[in-house]
Amino acid sequence: MAFVRKLFKGALASKAIGVVRRQAAKPENQRKARSLVHRLRPRRRR
Repeated sequence: MAFVRKLFKGALASKAIGVVRRQAAKPENQRKARSLVHRLRPRRRR
C-alpha cells in the first residue's frame, strides 16, 4: 500500500513540475516573475 502511495505522489509531483515549466516558459509569466522579484528584493541603501 505504501508503494502505491509513493508512486501516486511521484506522479503528481512530476505532473506539477511539468505544469510549472510550461507556465514559466510563457513570456507574460516571465515578466510577472521579474516584476515580483524586483518588488521583493530589498533595495540597497547608498
